[in-house]
Amino acid sequence: MTIDWIAADWGTTNLRLWAMSGRSPVEARSSDQGMASLTPDQFADVLAQATDGWPAVPVIACGMVGSRQGWVEAPYAAVPCPATPRMVAVPGDPGGRPVRIVCGIRQDAPADVMRGEETQIAGLLALDPDFDGIACLPGTHTKWVRISAGEICNFKSFMTGEIFGLLAEQSVLRHSVGTGTCDPAVFRGAVSDAMARPERGYAGLFQLRAESLLADLDPATARARLSGTLIGWELAAARPWWLGCDVTIIGAPALSALYAEALTAQGLAPARMSVADATLAGLAAAHRQFLQG
Repeated sequence: MTIDWIAADWGTTNLRLWAMSGRSPVEARSSDQGMASLTPDQFADVLAQATDGWPAVPVIACGMVGSRQGWVEAPYAAVPCPATPRMVAVPGDPGGRPVRIVCGIRQDAPADVMRGEETQIAGLLALDPDFDGIACLPGTHTKWVRISAGEICNFKSFMTGEIFGLLAEQSVLRHSVGTGTCDPAVFRGAVSDAMARPERGYAGLFQLRAESLLADLDPATARARLSGTLIGWELAAARPWWLGCDVTIIGAPALSALYAEALTAQGLAPARMSVADATLAGLAAAHRQFLQG
C-alpha cells in the first residue's frame, strides 16, 4: 500500500505518527520526544528520525507542536469558527517534505483556548457530518464544546484531570488513593453527592485520608470517591453544556467510561468515540484541505 502522507499528533510529552494511504493508516509509530523536551531547532531532526524509512511525503501535525513553545506557532482561530482545520506551514519544507501544523482555537470572553482538541472535533464532524450538540473531551484539561451547523460555537475548559493528578499523586491523599479502576457504585454515589451538595465534598477530601487512617478505607474506594467528587463538581458547573443536549465523549477509554457513567446517571445517553479515530479523521480532513491548496 502506497504511503502518500503522514499524520502526526505531537503533544507535550509524546509524538504519535501514522503513515497514511488516503484515509487509512499503514503503519503507526510513537516516541517520547514531545514538545516539552525539545527546542524549536530540534523538531526537524526528531521528525526525520521518527519517520526514517518513510517517503518524503507531506506531514500534517496537530497538538502542542504548534504552541508558542513549539516548532512554529500556529495562531489560534477565534470562535465562532468553522470546524474545518486551519494550518500554517513550517518554513523550508524540512526533510524535503511540506509540514503543516493545525491551528488551535481561542475564545476571548470568557477567555479560553484549545490546541489539539480542535482536530478531534474536525474528526467528529468528518465521521458524523450532521452532528449538532456537545463534544466532551475529557483529559488533563477537559473541554466541553458546543457544535452547531459545522461550527465550533463556544467552549469551556475544566482542570479536573490535572487537579485529580495533583491530589492523588502529590498531596497527602497519595497515601490513601489507590490505582486501577473505580467501583461504579461508589463512583456514582460520589458524583451524586458532589452535584447535590458541593460544599460537603470539599471537606470530604481530607476525610478520605482520615478514614484510611482510622477505618482502613480501601484505596480503590478512596480513588472512586475522589474521582466521583471531582467529576461531579465538573458536571455541576458544566450543566448548561450537557443538560438536554446530545453529547459525544472523545477520550481515553477508562476516563471516557467514567464520564459516560456520570452522564448516564443524569439521564443522558452519551455516545463515545476514540481519540485515535477522531484525531486521524481530523488530520485526514486537514490533509484534504492541504490538497485543495
